[in-house]
Amino acid sequence: MKLRCERDVLVEALSTAGRATAGRSGALPVLSGVRLETRADTLTATGTDLDLTIATHATVTGLDDGVVVAPGRLVTDIVRALDPGAVTLEAEDDDLRIASGRSQFSVRTHPVGDFPHLPAPSGDSVTLPVEGLAEALRQVVRAASSEDSRPILTGVLMAAEEGGLRLVSTDSYRLAVRDLAGVGVLGADQKVLVPSRALNELGRLLAGAGEVSLRLGAHDATFSTGPVSLTTRLIEGEFPNYRQLIPPSYPNRLTVGREALLEAARRVKLLARDPVTPVRIALAAEGIQLQVITPDWGQASEDVDAKYEGAEMTVAFNPQYLIDGLEAVSGDEVVLSTLDTLKPATLRAVEGDNYLYLLMPVRVS
Repeated sequence: MKLRCERDVLVEALSTAGRATAGRSGALPVLSGVRLETRADTLTATGTDLDLTIATHATVTGLDDGVVVAPGRLVTDIVRALDPGAVTLEAEDDDLRIASGRSQFSVRTHPVGDFPHLPAPSGDSVTLPVEGLAEALRQVVRAASSEDSRPILTGVLMAAEEGGLRLVSTDSYRLAVRDLAGVGVLGADQKVLVPSRALNELGRLLAGAGEVSLRLGAHDATFSTGPVSLTTRLIEGEFPNYRQLIPPSYPNRLTVGREALLEAARRVKLLARDPVTPVRIALAAEGIQLQVITPDWGQASEDVDAKYEGAEMTVAFNPQYLIDGLEAVSGDEVVLSTLDTLKPATLRAVEGDNYLYLLMPVRVS
């Protein structure tokens, strides 16, 4: 294999495919590599950890067709460090030579035969709205768990709902639900559980994308946009019954400027030196007060103008979870609805009902 390509084009291809390579210890060494294949003037870069696969195409000057599996992170770092301009890659025996200007590198490669065979995507292709999907992923992926001990909660539920598609995630401390009206990618009552890591990577790929297509197989899903395709294994198992967590109505309703509450939460969180230190919100008709108390450091409080209807009380939340919810909700004003100090509360936009963020309160003395 031999090719010539502009540095920035090559960096983009290597880094995009490299986001799917295995970074965990114990994985097969070849899974830390990026498979580079040149056919005519097209370079295909592929990375995989067997659960997630990202492949991207780039136009290059192909000098010799061939395949090599290069150490992904090392080669990406080398190419990124080169001066702008043309870069030549040439595979010979067990080495990959990288040349640009006066810079010359030679790195050891992985055996091509050790790289896993990746089946072609299956299922019919369905086009999704990029703008709505990108916003939905931003709002929902944040509430998924990052703990591998509970794999079901690391996924995002995609379920067919009347009139569209629903995305749901939860880490058992908070819950995010987003509806995409008019998006019919699943059959009636069909649902799949997609790893949040894959959807987080998809969100990156959607920036500036024109459209995205989905192919849904029996055990995997493939999203394609522009020159990039992302394939992920689906998670098997039953997603929790999230509907039972959402009360049908709330007696207490706080309406407040989203930016004002968000900035106040960020400021008082500076005193939450421990991740479990809660932010207390005193709810009263004349307004609200946010407070963080850390015995070893001090305390912070801030008053925020708001409209509150309901019983006066003080509720407490994990400050980062509250901030995540406020960042996800769109619009100038949000509604925080509560039952009491120990029941789940919800955040919604004042206008529009396609997104709900539920968070569990923290018990405080």
